[in-house]
Amino acid sequence: MPSVLDTLAAHSDNPSSFLALNSGNEYFHDDRYEGACAYRASGRYVLQFGGPFTAPEHRGRLLEAFTAHAGRRLVAVQLQRSDAELYAAHGFTVNQIGASYAVDLGRFTLRGSRFVRLRNKISRARRAGLEVTEVLADDDCAELDRIDQRWLRDKGRHVKELRFLVGQRTGPLQAHRRLFVGRIDGEAVGYINYSPVYGSRPGWLHDLSRRRPDAPPGVMEALNATVMDRLTEEGAGWLHFGFTPFTGLDPQLELPDSSRLFTRFARVLAERGSAIYPAASQLEYKEKWAPHAVLPEYIAFRGRPRLGAVWQLLRATNAV
Repeated sequence: MPSVLDTLAAHSDNPSSFLALNSGNEYFHDDRYEGACAYRASGRYVLQFGGPFTAPEHRGRLLEAFTAHAGRRLVAVQLQRSDAELYAAHGFTVNQIGASYAVDLGRFTLRGSRFVRLRNKISRARRAGLEVTEVLADDDCAELDRIDQRWLRDKGRHVKELRFLVGQRTGPLQAHRRLFVGRIDGEAVGYINYSPVYGSRPGWLHDLSRRRPDAPPGVMEALNATVMDRLTEEGAGWLHFGFTPFTGLDPQLELPDSSRLFTRFARVLAERGSAIYPAASQLEYKEKWAPHAVLPEYIAFRGRPRLGAVWQLLRATNAV
């Protein structure tokens, strides 16, 4: 049977699908179908990441097999629209939970009045001496570990590092990612890790990123702009900025049998949930790049949404 990585490369159309390979995930297989479902247990719930990763003609049957395996307390998160429709057809309650954002590198340009502020921030960081280099998977990353520690400490003693729905920088799969570091006077001040994206909008996912609290303004923007230029030169199609929960919510994007209660809950978190997830600041950064595609993402509950399921999802992501 092909590896999960091979399955994602062959069949996934989810821009965040590489996160299915995060450490801590488990995988369900059915010998009748080539494919996998990625999940992890949290409390009494089974939390699935993405939909069933398999050929289109097998998606429904693999979902049925996994549903029978997982039981009644199954929750699937970060579903794409086609996944959402599939789950709804199989009796799940499905709601929009956020959106992901992507830039078509073939059409992207920083020219024009709308990018004046962004260009100024990038120029400021470059005048400060920012240099961007790519780090190989087997390089010593102790300096980046120190950035992680300072970044987390600056967030406050009660803040924990998010997981499950965000990428990783270590482990054997780092060889498939690309890591770029920004340095000033030889010292690392920030980094961005990019994961491969497959499917109809292939390219790279702007994933895990960190900066030193004392880094000059514009460091992350200049770092990403430099990488965008390089990816464009290499012929990459899209740069995805990933999923942001509780953003892009639109009643017209909901499925017919969505839960009104969960819709209200999601909107409350969109307005007041900054303590759980910094959606506003994440969205502000992504919208700076004028994304060409805004893709709704969904959550599916087997049966009615339960508060316990949402709580376990927040625990699994380390948001609470």
